[in-house]
Amino acid sequence: MNHFPTLRPDNAGRRAFLRRGAALSLAAGATPWALSLAAMGEAAAATATDYKALVCVFLYGGNDQSNTLVPYDSASYRAYQSLRSNIALDRNALTGTVLNPATPLADGRQYALAPGLAPLLPLFDGGKLSVVLNVGTLVRPTTKAQYAAGSVQLPPKLFSHNDQQSFWQASSPEGATSGWGGRMGDLYASGNGNATFTCVSVAGNAVFMSGRSAVQYQVTPSGSVPVAGIKSPLFGSAACSQALQALMTQPRTHLFESEYTRVTGRSIAANDQLTAALSGVNVSTPFPAGNSLGDQLKMVARMIAARGATGAKRQVFFVSLGGFDTHDGLATAHPVLMASVGSALAAFYQSTVELGVADQVTTFTGSDFGRTLVSNTDGSDHGWGNMQFVLGGGVLGKSFVGSAPVPASNGPDDVGQGRLLPSLAVEQYAATLAGWFGVSATDQAGVLPNLGNFSARNLGFMAPA
Repeated sequence: MNHFPTLRPDNAGRRAFLRRGAALSLAAGATPWALSLAAMGEAAAATATDYKALVCVFLYGGNDQSNTLVPYDSASYRAYQSLRSNIALDRNALTGTVLNPATPLADGRQYALAPGLAPLLPLFDGGKLSVVLNVGTLVRPTTKAQYAAGSVQLPPKLFSHNDQQSFWQASSPEGATSGWGGRMGDLYASGNGNATFTCVSVAGNAVFMSGRSAVQYQVTPSGSVPVAGIKSPLFGSAACSQALQALMTQPRTHLFESEYTRVTGRSIAANDQLTAALSGVNVSTPFPAGNSLGDQLKMVARMIAARGATGAKRQVFFVSLGGFDTHDGLATAHPVLMASVGSALAAFYQSTVELGVADQVTTFTGSDFGRTLVSNTDGSDHGWGNMQFVLGGGVLGKSFVGSAPVPASNGPDDVGQGRLLPSLAVEQYAATLAGWFGVSATDQAGVLPNLGNFSARNLGFMAPA
């Protein structure tokens, strides 16, 4: 029995075919990585004359917020230490990274950065870094009483890595086919010189970067991924490579074959264009050695430097770092992760200064969820609310955004087992970034399907678009 839809050789059928093909990852599953591209221009609805980029730094595993942004005032630190005595950072080690926001927090609350994040302190003090407090996945505003009574819709499968990663990136559980980064890309793809370079991942496949028509273009920290056998001589023969390219790109009459050929041709052309563009740029800012996140961000910096050659006006980038599922060994592993994040983010910001685009590039962090306030024997478990950093010249920095959660087991912000109930939604966080990027209020509703459930849609940490 044929389970495939009838394919019609018209534009509507062609678009439907591409959407289904992207959802099923047909090209990605059967061909080299470089062939996993998509037709991007058809749904684009916005134009831009300037350049802006959003860079998502995703910390896979669920970053421990309490040992990233550490309560520092005497009362809060005592509560923090009592909740996690076996993994708490020493207060004396925090004196050099205390944050002094332009507007102090209520009740004398203070925070300090983890020592490994010290490279970010000058950026906070210089007004280029903002900290968003207690943000997480929500479907609608939720109180502790509503959570306890089960009277409000919640994100599906809370505390599950895969589902919360997906809900954070896509507003849907695992199995989602588009994310809010890709849906922003949908709007701007046709305004870029080459739509292929609108949504770029340096960290492999991520639903965040897939749109309804836009599919991420994947690169490595070393550059684009060529089609094997074409970029270099096949079996040592240039003639063989030319024959292979002709075979892979020659016109076909069958719709499936025709689309496959078109995507292959686009992949080859994109690789050639990007390779040439990157060869003409230089980023002299030193990035930390042996730092995978730094390597990814350096490639982002190089692609931004090449924006003139690629014709990009709006770009969304995705990079990531794993290892944050610290159920055990947190006291040893987490400081190393913080040092990687701190040095990589600071270097990347300096590269945007070097390139003259610091005001046009905004970097922001995300993670599956936060972790429990209370420690287990050697770490912390899956939580909910978390804190995030937003960095860039367009950030209204030296500030905390949102309300500081109470560090207390079974306190007003704890829904059980030390899990913080988010007071801000990822949708609100994303909408604030989208507004700076130039996405209209009307289009934000399409990019973020749950945004209409929240009255506050601009958290105020970005300068006006």
